[in-house]
Amino acid sequence: MNQTFIRRAALVSVTVLAAFAAGCASVAVSGDAIEQNTTTALGLAKGSFTISDRVNDGFKSSYTVKTNAGKQYGCYVTGTVSYFGRQVSDAVCTEVGKSSKAAAPSAAPAGGSCNAPLKAAGKC
Repeated sequence: MNQTFIRRAALVSVTVLAAFAAGCASVAVSGDAIEQNTTTALGLAKGSFTISDRVNDGFKSSYTVKTNAGKQYGCYVTGTVSYFGRQVSDAVCTEVGKSSKAAAPSAAPAGGSCNAPLKAAGKC
């Protein structure tokens, strides 16, 4: 067979395989990537939590994290496979029973004056 034909066939095969895997989080997101990204997101050491209930849905992998201290988090990462390799997002986690919105830091306004709208907004 012609070397050019073999190279093209191999390239087409790899391209088709990558296209099928690109939208599949189960292929793109490894357990190790989930663990590493979770340690970064929650500021925990490896081994200080367990991951369970992983569900892959298209580009997204959702999972539950339980810390050795007893806290529980719902987390997810997204992932794809591309020409450049696996691409996995940072983990996004919310403590179970808590709001997903980050609380704005409470700070007194410059000048030390506090009025009713600032009090209502929790700024002082």
